[in-house]
Amino acid sequence: MGLGSESQQRMALVLSLLCLSLTCLARAAEQRSTYIVHMAKSEMPAEFSDHGDWYGVSLQSVSESAEIIYSYDTVLHGFSARLTQAEAEALETQPGVMFVNPEIRYDLHTTRTPEFLHLDETNGNNVYPQANTASDVVVGVLDTGVWPESKSYDDTGFGPVPANWKGTCETGPDFNSSACNRKLIGARFFSKGYEANKGPIDQTKESRSPRDNDGHGTHTSSTAAGSAVAGASLLGFATGTARGMAVGARVAAYKVCWVGGCFSSDILAAMDAAVSDGCGILSMSLGGGTADYFRDSVAIGAFSAMEKGVLVSCSAGNSGPGASTLSNLAPWITTIGAGTIDRDFPAYVTLGNGQKYSGVSLYSGKPLANSTLPIVYAGKVSNATVGNLCMPGTLVPEKVQGKIVMCDRGTNPRVQKGLVVQDAGGAGMVLANTAANGEELVADAHLLPAAAVGQKSGDSIKSYLLSDPNPMATIVFGGTQIGITPSPVVAAFSSRGPNIITPQILKPDLIAPGVNILAGWTGSVGPTGLAADPRRVEFNIISGTSMSCPHVSGLAALLKEAHPDWSPAAIRSALMTTAYSTYASDDGILDVATGKAATPFDVGAGHVDPPRAIDPGLVYDITVDDYLDFLCALNYTQFMIATVAKRANYTCDAKKSYAVSYLNYPSFSVVFGNGTTMVKHTRTLTNVGGAGTYKVNTLTSGAGDVKVAVNPSELNFKKSGEQQSYTVTFTSSTMPSGSTEFGRLVWSDGKHVVASPIAITWS
Repeated sequence: MGLGSESQQRMALVLSLLCLSLTCLARAAEQRSTYIVHMAKSEMPAEFSDHGDWYGVSLQSVSESAEIIYSYDTVLHGFSARLTQAEAEALETQPGVMFVNPEIRYDLHTTRTPEFLHLDETNGNNVYPQANTASDVVVGVLDTGVWPESKSYDDTGFGPVPANWKGTCETGPDFNSSACNRKLIGARFFSKGYEANKGPIDQTKESRSPRDNDGHGTHTSSTAAGSAVAGASLLGFATGTARGMAVGARVAAYKVCWVGGCFSSDILAAMDAAVSDGCGILSMSLGGGTADYFRDSVAIGAFSAMEKGVLVSCSAGNSGPGASTLSNLAPWITTIGAGTIDRDFPAYVTLGNGQKYSGVSLYSGKPLANSTLPIVYAGKVSNATVGNLCMPGTLVPEKVQGKIVMCDRGTNPRVQKGLVVQDAGGAGMVLANTAANGEELVADAHLLPAAAVGQKSGDSIKSYLLSDPNPMATIVFGGTQIGITPSPVVAAFSSRGPNIITPQILKPDLIAPGVNILAGWTGSVGPTGLAADPRRVEFNIISGTSMSCPHVSGLAALLKEAHPDWSPAAIRSALMTTAYSTYASDDGILDVATGKAATPFDVGAGHVDPPRAIDPGLVYDITVDDYLDFLCALNYTQFMIATVAKRANYTCDAKKSYAVSYLNYPSFSVVFGNGTTMVKHTRTLTNVGGAGTYKVNTLTSGAGDVKVAVNPSELNFKKSGEQQSYTVTFTSSTMPSGSTEFGRLVWSDGKHVVASPIAITWS
């Protein structure tokens, strides 16, 4: 029977839409995602002799088609698998299953530093005598892989691979086991999670092996522990000896990042392998936003690594200068921000009106053909509303041919903007910062003559070329300049506190060199990383907290070699309490984003100072039980603690008093809230030097009038290993929410200075 009436037609349409909606819902219900399944190892039924068999049966109980991607047994107990939401929810109800966590995608946080850090010598004496000799400390780098042919992995002078090393050199179509040696002692790749999410790896674009086709992994691992390479440079810039922080340490590469990102199932598998292989340090220049610790795969893996004596160093992120932009916030992770060094690569933009502006560039090709050329603003020679950004295909060739084009920074990569100008026929580029980047300058190896300038210079240049009827300009390149002051300054991109997950824990922990860093590079791509870049280099100069992280990873390896009995917390404490927050003039380290003195939310304890870290006098040590108490202070439930710490039946003691302020952290983050006017922190110091009497001094300044009382104010240590505790009471009147105050608490015996930053907030 036909549908003749209007009402019948409407009903048919409604039914059709309803059927379509139900079909979509059904398909959505069947959509699979990767989940990390945390199992209670101790609850394996007696009929199973192998945990893998138990995991498989547990998975089959909710899905006939799902398969295990990875089984984990070191940094966590459990497995990963592709599940529908319904299957994940059903699995979480099965015996022995503690938690089913959705996978997270992580992203990379993308020479002269040994001299800048005074690492080679102090007063003629090498403070790290083991720094240039082979050691058994292994730095595991989780990144984009490794380019084994790089001279940074030369094993000349190295003895046999450490006897306790359990790692391997995995092979692939373009990676043989012979690629490893006595320096690069391990190389693995982890792609199952990535391929489950993205499909098979396109091997025309990247290698399904440990080989680094991106450059990032080679750069970070050679920064941490690369061998010394004389005569290194990028296209003639920064010429000298390139070397890692821990020249004598061994390197193991774990490739977890691919063209489409880094996935937590692969990262956990790599952490699992790295700890089991025998790495003493894990360096991870990646991040995936913020999440509670029991939902954060890196935090979960790092807890078990810490428990086995492995220090985990992570980048803070490149989302600065906004507040609370940090990632990798767990207190058992060492979180590193970025600063500059005293080297720069100047370039100068001279306008037709005679005005001259300073910028930076790593351009090394032919100079501009003429002394001056017409200059145009991209926003005026574009066919797009965002033409000022020089996005691909947005410039009109007839309007830019043979001219210098001024582009605004933002959205697309800086080097890509230059390629866009070049493809449109432009002769050169001036890249201007906007308010988001201020006066921060990052040098790039552009494909055409180009200079980057700060916001103020950019605004002045823009005003000139928009007002002058015949604007002209030229760009001159100044090579490499050393001795830049002030240095360091905090990079604007470096992510900042406060800690959004646990405000009472100050992050970042400290800063290290992360701007314009020279280190090893891949042979697969040029220094810009663009497919159109035909150049191939052995070393590259790039910036990011990805670069500052491996500096600290390498320094941690030196400390671990010098003090093999120190825990990861003790090593971090030594790096933090000896860091500096002022220049020799006593002025505070500057923040390039504001032009003012940086705060502990920007720098944590300050800038790393290796010569002092080797002999810190006292350290703030933290045990696994201390971290468990910390989780109890956060009111974590039994399953939350089990997820983080792999303790299925752990319960907090109802009779015990817990507080985040009791955690023996080397810094103080004081939060006044809900009318609170007094906050107490307790700390315990361990003597790692000789006998001595330490006296305390405190200093605060800012919005409030906070009184700081330390009891006792004097600590007398008679022997190494002795521990003594103290309490700090912070008292304040009520202040408006958002107010801040900063300071330092310093213990000193006249020889050692054991300093802790103080950050005070009202909420």
